[in-house]
This record gives sequence, structure tokens and C-alpha cells, in this order.
Amino acid sequence: MDRIVECVPNFSEGRDMRVIESILEEIRSVHDVVLLDHAPDQSHNRVVVTFAGEPAAVEEAAFRAAKKASELVDMEKHHGEHPRIGATDVVPFVPVRGATIADCVEMARRVGARIAAELNIPVYLYAEAASRPDRRRLPDIRRGEYEGLKSTIGEPERRPDFGEPRMHPSAGATVVGARRFLVAFNANLNTPDVKVASAIAKAVRESSGGLVSVQAKGVFIKEKNLAQVTMNLLDHERTPMHRVLEMVRAEARRHGVEIVGTEIIGLLPLSALLNSALWYLQVDGFSINQVLDLAIQK
Repeated sequence: MDRIVECVPNFSEGRDMRVIESILEEIRSVHDVVLLDHAPDQSHNRVVVTFAGEPAAVEEAAFRAAKKASELVDMEKHHGEHPRIGATDVVPFVPVRGATIADCVEMARRVGARIAAELNIPVYLYAEAASRPDRRRLPDIRRGEYEGLKSTIGEPERRPDFGEPRMHPSAGATVVGARRFLVAFNANLNTPDVKVASAIAKAVRESSGGLVSVQAKGVFIKEKNLAQVTMNLLDHERTPMHRVLEMVRAEARRHGVEIVGTEIIGLLPLSALLNSALWYLQVDGFSINQVLDLAIQK
């Protein structure tokens, strides 16, 4: 394929594998699309799916998956730790090869308009596809989550970019956009106290004066009885994983707790892992050509 775009939709179902599998089947049904990964999370009650392919095929797969989710996920019954506003919560398009961020913006606008027109789901545009500055960030669009948006969607500043200003009765609303690679990175703490995780998240995230291109929130993971700092690294080159981890570690110690493990949700570029590994190993003069697997592929 000469042109490749990645799509990483998040669906508000992380517990019922029958529903998840039905959504995945819609993606697999599209020619020129490869399903790369899916990561269900029971506590968040959410699944992050990654697929890639030719732009037109990726658009079709994204729409089919959103349609299936709208049929199977009832937001009136949905509960989970992760912020959300709809059955298909967010659909980002990411340029990989032979495509630009501008191409992905156009894809987002077409898919968003189609979801609104054919599925009667209000759609907001975010990130590089945002129609206005206050909608670039997902947390701003998700303010109040599904329950809050139900009562405010009719207000002038909350009206969707596509569709009527009213929630779909079961599927809620959807956010569609274009962005660059994102690393979903979580740190688990040896405490169930969400207030501690929230305080750490506040210190780390950019919006509170922390690290550039980092979003963070404190949540409780019921299955593990611990608090988690859940993060999105919007630009892992500007703010690498190791820098984020060390700041979380330092802030955790201020509160008398420790990190007991981390998670990476979905896929990420090899460079994100290599940069952190080399930092911790204190390796000088390393070349990417020293990675055996990559050398063999050449």
C-alpha cells in the first residue's frame, strides 16, 4: 500500500467480549484494512482498537465499527472509570506513510459528517480537525461526560459540529479527529486512594503546569484495588515516556506511595520504547542499525 493511515477508535465496552468481537468483525470485513490490536479494559469499561490501511478503506471500517457500536452499546447502562460521551467515544486518524495530517483532517470531517447523517449521532471534531480552538483537547469536549452532555448539548457553545444538538438515545455522541502518534501510558500506585493519583496527575499534566503534551487523570482500578495515573502522551518525542515516569515517581514519593507497575495501551512507535530504554541504560553513541530485528528486515 502506497498510502497508510492508522485509526485508533475507543469504544465504551470493555467487558462483554461478544460485543467487542462484533465490532472487530466489522473492521475485518473491509478489504485493504489490517486489524493490528485491541485492548479491552474492564475497569475503564472501554476497548482501544488499532487498525490501518488505505485511507478510503480505513474510513469505511471506522464508520462500520461506529455503526455496530451504536447498535450494541447502550450508554444509559454504561459505567466505567474512563471519561466518555458515547458508544464510539473517539475516532482519531493518524498519518503513517504517504499521507499527511491534512489528509487525516479531511477523513475525519467526512467520517464525522457520515456518522451524524446516517446514524443520527452528534459528532464533535477535535485535535487537528477541530473547528475551533476550545475543541482541540478531548477533555474539553468530554466535560461533564455522557450524563452532563445530555443536558448541555443544546447550549450554543456545546452544539456539535455535525448533527442535531441532541444525544442519540443510546449511543450518545462521538468525537472524530486527526492527530499524530499518541502513547497511552498508565502508572499503577500501591494505594487505593484516588485523591493521591489525582494530585499526581495534576502535577504531571500540561494543563495544570506540568509536562508539555501530557494529559493525565487519577482513577481507581477496582480489579486491582489500586489507584492509577492514566495518561496520554500526545508527543512522545517532546516529552518521552521515561521523563513522564520519573516525574510520576517523584510526585508519588512526595505522597508516600510508590509505582508498582505501568501499562501501555494499544500500539506505539518503536522509537518511544528505544528512547526510554537507552535513557535508563545510559547508552552512548547508539545507532538504530544495532537493533537486530530491524537489521534482519532490511
